[in-house]
Amino acid sequence: MKIVTLSYQDIESYTLEICRQIQNSGWQPQRVVGISRGGLLPAVLLSQWFDIPMVPLNVSLRDSGECESNTWLAEDAQTGMKTLVVDDINDTGATFSWIKEDWQTSVYLPIDWSFVKFASVVENLASGISSSYSGKEINKVTEPQWIRFPWENFWKTT
Repeated sequence: MKIVTLSYQDIESYTLEICRQIQNSGWQPQRVVGISRGGLLPAVLLSQWFDIPMVPLNVSLRDSGECESNTWLAEDAQTGMKTLVVDDINDTGATFSWIKEDWQTSVYLPIDWSFVKFASVVENLASGISSSYSGKEINKVTEPQWIRFPWENFWKTT
């Protein structure tokens, strides 16, 4: 399998692409939710760009299996708080799907998902759910690859 190593400059460039897409869409987030661990850095960059608060959310389906249910985020989304949920990669769609299911089951009335958008630095076009905004698109079905982010093994020189 091909390994693609991204740099911090790549992350900045892809995050700026997300900013451009959001601005062109006319949708303006009021808060950014960063998925720990990989989504935190791009979420901070986006919150700085849009000058809005950033909230971390622990959803770790791959690494530890620990997921944090945040009822208040679901309630805010239900009442119209425009929320941008950010992760480093939308690989299978499982993380975004988990959040959607968790938030919908945390509140009594249906959530209007037009107030909640999802962004990923890297979007696997073969995932089960699409991001609203993405910095770089790949397709792991047609070109199998592993994306290595700069914060993974940053202490190693190779």
